[in-house]
Amino acid sequence: MSNQHHSSSAGDRHRLEGPKNHYISYIISIVLTMLAFAVVLYGGLDRSFILFFIVGLAIVQIIVQLAYWMHMKDRGHLFPIVGLAFGAFIALTAVIMAVYWVWW
Repeated sequence: MSNQHHSSSAGDRHRLEGPKNHYISYIISIVLTMLAFAVVLYGGLDRSFILFFIVGLAIVQIIVQLAYWMHMKDRGHLFPIVGLAFGAFIALTAVIMAVYWVWW
């Protein structure tokens, strides 16, 4: 009888997560969207608070989307993460320079 052991190979590197993580991330996304709508519909809050709150919710939504739907939390995604971070840095720099240029 041959003794067969299941060893992890390159194909097993990405383990199957199942639908549980997708359900959880979908619920988080729906809750974040509902919070954004609720803050805008309430109407009794300061406009600057609403703006910062919605931008904060958008940042959390981006992190949830990248981590769970785009699988950036898994191993082997360092190069795409660095590329996204560099792109965000360039976009933020462009926005800051445009605002500086207009208001100077």
